[in-house]
Amino acid sequence: QVQLVESGGGQVQREGSLTLSCAASGNLFAFYSLGWYRQGAGGQRDLVARTTTSLHTYYGDTVEGRFTISRDSAKNTVHLQMNSLNPEDTAVYICNYWDPNQGDYWGQGTQVTVSS
Repeated sequence: QVQLVESGGGQVQREGSLTLSCAASGNLFAFYSLGWYRQGAGGQRDLVARTTTSLHTYYGDTVEGRFTISRDSAKNTVHLQMNSLNPEDTAVYICNYWDPNQGDYWGQGTQVTVSS
């Protein structure tokens, strides 16, 4: 069992910034990935950014260069710094945990709304 606590969502103006955080707790394994996906008006769930315990990072094509994911390994927490936001970034952002034994766990999601 893994618990995910998300924070940082809200409403910002175009070109503004937000930081999302996700803290994982519970039965965490030594090797796992932790990151963010988003589900917008199109309905699909797309990768935003994720990082692994082996220090690999991955970014979605639409956010690379604007968003930065960082990891606090001691606290099992990731932070997503989102800069230069535009209305196309409006979505529900969902924290994801994955390890090879337990598979996926998902947070409840947090709304990010970017207004023009």
